[in-house]
Amino acid sequence: MQVNTFPETGLSTLPYSSKSTSAISATLIIVIVRITFRFKDSVRYLKFRVNPFNEFDLMQKKSFLDSLSNEKALAGKTLDRREFLIKQLKGALFMAAGAAGLNLPKSVLAGKLAPVKTAIPDLGIVKGLPGPATRAAVKLLGGMKSFVKPGDKVVIKPNMSCPHKPEKATNTHPEVARELVAMSWEAGASKIRVLDHPYGQDELCIKSIKKACEVFDKGIVHALTKIDFYKPVRIPKGLSFKKTYVMQDVLEADVLIAAPVAKSHFATGVSLSMKGMMGLIWDRMIMHRDHDLDSAIVDLCTLLRPQLVVIDATRVLSNNGPAGPGKVIRMDTIIGSKDMVAADAQTVQMCEWYGKRFEPGQIKHIRLAHQRGLGRMDIQNLSIKRITV
Repeated sequence: MQVNTFPETGLSTLPYSSKSTSAISATLIIVIVRITFRFKDSVRYLKFRVNPFNEFDLMQKKSFLDSLSNEKALAGKTLDRREFLIKQLKGALFMAAGAAGLNLPKSVLAGKLAPVKTAIPDLGIVKGLPGPATRAAVKLLGGMKSFVKPGDKVVIKPNMSCPHKPEKATNTHPEVARELVAMSWEAGASKIRVLDHPYGQDELCIKSIKKACEVFDKGIVHALTKIDFYKPVRIPKGLSFKKTYVMQDVLEADVLIAAPVAKSHFATGVSLSMKGMMGLIWDRMIMHRDHDLDSAIVDLCTLLRPQLVVIDATRVLSNNGPAGPGKVIRMDTIIGSKDMVAADAQTVQMCEWYGKRFEPGQIKHIRLAHQRGLGRMDIQNLSIKRITV
């Protein structure tokens, strides 16, 4: 009877029978141990590349790299580390399957690995022109079809509060609003409204965005300045601000999209997606007059929580907001997220405000919203995807 020998281990095996089970098991254990130690070596090597003086001195570095180089020579050709480990794993799988009388899929034997699904990030940050960057940011979050379903009613809330041109950075860029409308139609929305409650001359405030969006349909963009368009509602989770009047279209919407411009604000430090929800209610002055404004903003956001946030930081009004004129910094950036607190926190951290840099927790309503569980300001612990288009 022919005897097969494994050169590396010195073990001899007979054709499979009950008597050869122990030999095969021993071989599998040895192979698995070899793979485990080599995987650990790979991890140690990666740690070394990040911080070469954390574990090793220069002599250890040379010895360690030499040992990795020697291990690459296998079967007469040079293999990279990933391919080497794959081949070792294939060998172990092949022997285990043979011992059990199983056939492995050809894709495994060919070294093919199943594609890894890319997780949707908590934040998508895109540099580029306003329209393309907006579309790309939403795509990073799963695309508009993951937010808007066929037949949905959609409300988009940009900043349309000032009668200024886009370069003043007091209003959302018209191309950002237009792209959100386009994607909502593509996703099958039955009704789309782009709404705000301006504190300037309403028709002048909405002029640019109205012109950009109504290439799709008339009657999309509105400045709602009459109480007839609002309904009284209670804020069940409000701690201080417990009732208000909200736009009827918002109350009837299936999807709310916040699309603020990134700008400063004299009372709250910044005006982003959370502060922007004040543009959907009738009496905003009561929040300034009768409540702590930051706390009232958080109360309001327990009621009005957009499913999608797209912050226009293509231009940033870094001081003298919200109406300007002020210092405008061009950043050509769009920040997207499902989490309004995270989106605002990211924008605070990445932009200059009043000639300085701030952490998210220094903005009171962001800190309070994080503490009350409306979202996360600890952006260092969130997944972020950055691209340029």
